Amino acid sequence: MNETAENRLKRMNMRSWRRGTKEMDMILGPYSDDRLATMDTADLELYDALLLENDQDLYQWVSGQVPAPERFAGLIATIADHAAAK
Repeated sequence: MNETAENRLKRMNMRSWRRGTKEMDMILGPYSDDRLATMDTADLELYDALLLENDQDLYQWVSGQVPAPERFAGLIATIADHAAAK
């Protein structure tokens, strides 16, 4: 897919705000508003992969109910800290 950087950020922001569960909308939406524009390529790739995960799993990881997979552990910790600060 030939997606411009601007379109990629817009797509990822929309997917952050329209998850399927209101809880994850309220966690990932503000995070994407505050952080997407400043992420480097590797962080954007990881966040894009995270957006493919199931909301029920994401919520359990962010809330600390279940440990996040190692691949996402650092990003999930950052997202959880951001949500707690809001």
